[in-house]
Amino acid sequence: MRPTQAAFPATRLRRTRQSAAVRALVQENSLSVGDLIWPVFLRDGEDVVEPVPSMPGVNRLSVDRVVQAAREAHALGIPAICLFPYTDPSKKTADCAEAWNPDNLSNTATRAIKDAVPDIAIMTDVALDPYNSMGHDGFVVDGKIINDETVEALVKQALSQARAGADIIGPSDMMDGRIGAMRSALESEGFKDVMLLSYAAKYASAFYGPFRDAVGASGALKGDKTTYQMNPANSDEALRLIERDLAEGADMVMVKPGMPYLDICRRVKDAFGAPTFAYQVSGEYAMIAGAAQNGWIDGDKAMMESLMCFKRAGCDGVLSYFAPQVARLLNA
Repeated sequence: MRPTQAAFPATRLRRTRQSAAVRALVQENSLSVGDLIWPVFLRDGEDVVEPVPSMPGVNRLSVDRVVQAAREAHALGIPAICLFPYTDPSKKTADCAEAWNPDNLSNTATRAIKDAVPDIAIMTDVALDPYNSMGHDGFVVDGKIINDETVEALVKQALSQARAGADIIGPSDMMDGRIGAMRSALESEGFKDVMLLSYAAKYASAFYGPFRDAVGASGALKGDKTTYQMNPANSDEALRLIERDLAEGADMVMVKPGMPYLDICRRVKDAFGAPTFAYQVSGEYAMIAGAAQNGWIDGDKAMMESLMCFKRAGCDGVLSYFAPQVARLLNA
């Protein structure tokens, strides 16, 4: 039971807010560069920097340019970079075979980054939507997203990423049983140290729109993703999903989106104590960056405040498109 504090004036809570020095002494949470994972978008070509219109300041990068970005991230102290490909529409098919092509954009970029910046951790995305002519994370048969056949494909995708040199594999598909299947396959193939950061509690959210533009999935998507992504009204279900994925071999877990689901982050961390991450998704980024661009808010302050919220909610780290900007401010 919490002890009763003395009544005013013996207790004056403003005493510990009176100066920057004192506020620093009693600050409960902190944000460091080591808390950041930087998501970046890939596209084919050379020397390409292609703006994403719905995400001010974010670009699709060709492989040579993403190597430069990885060098920048490493120099800033950002420990990990996460790769998301914009796949040429001609390579999107119903069988999604490009997802496990050893020479697809993601795998090519992974090898190039590992050659140039071996000490940065590379995280990759496991889901079929960048490669699917229907825009879904899984195979579509007669209008239904099928689970078990999709899991078999996701395992092939995960193994191709491990062979390319990925350190952290991020299954974002929300199919049942995929963590156990991937962990078993990785162990069998000798990739015992490859980590699984499971998007275990991924909600069917309206905040993903700019991301789908960035990877070219918006136009292809038929219907919605509510049969596999979570209902935003549910909280207890998230704990069941986290528990399952940890039991199947996930090393770390993700809550996605981030700020609208800080209550989920807190519940997950309190319940399991496992490494817990959140994804400050494209819509969250676009709202802050767009408002700052229009002069409606102080962009740097809003950015830093938003990330501190994740730490306060119990997150060990955050995927954020703001990562380089945040790192420069923290390193200043």
